[in-house]
Amino acid sequence: MEITPADGDAPCGGRLRTRGRMSWNRSRYDMPMTRLVRCPWCLGSEAYIRYHDEEWGLPVHDDGRLFEFLVLEGAQAGLSWSTILDKREHYRRAFAGFDPGRVARFGARDVKRLLEDAGIVRNRLKIESAIGNARAFLEVQDEFGAFDAYLWRFVGGRPLQHRCRDLRQVPSTTEESDAMSKDLKNRGFRFVGSTICYAFMQAVGMANDHLVGCFRHAAVARAGGGEASGMRA
Repeated sequence: MEITPADGDAPCGGRLRTRGRMSWNRSRYDMPMTRLVRCPWCLGSEAYIRYHDEEWGLPVHDDGRLFEFLVLEGAQAGLSWSTILDKREHYRRAFAGFDPGRVARFGARDVKRLLEDAGIVRNRLKIESAIGNARAFLEVQDEFGAFDAYLWRFVGGRPLQHRCRDLRQVPSTTEESDAMSKDLKNRGFRFVGSTICYAFMQAVGMANDHLVGCFRHAAVARAGGGEASGMRA
């Protein structure tokens, strides 16, 4: 998920790109709740606003949801987040409700089925990596008891709390995402470069990158146990 400073079609993670002016139907969103100050990337659609307000940046510790975002972030590589967000429920059906145990058992027939499914991104490498990542995911669960226990070690068990005032200040990678990417690759995961890992960290609340002026910043910080004095500038 990537942030695009001036684009209403902005994805929701950490890759900064400028793709033109933001345009959206003001009458559709000109309601009292939309007058709240939000991160600009989410203003392109109601779906973005809901995702921003209800999910993005909140700490996730459920292994099923962590696997879901691992699949979706890998699928997004090279695409806009809007494409993946629109296909999210199709992915849920196609990938067995994001059950890593079931996905790990997918074989050649399933790959063929997925390549013919117009509801998802029909890229063989991404499909096969999702299946391979499910198998690696299960191995991590066996080793650590839960993928959550493994994953959150990279941030010491607590989210990174940033105090960015402008989208241009939001990082696309960090030392933590570099370390995560390297370790995941060593364990056989694919589509887990540092940029993808950092976008994943933002999505599952391992990093709070709501801008300080956004009405969600403080609430997400509290959800992650963040204190203003301990936040990174």
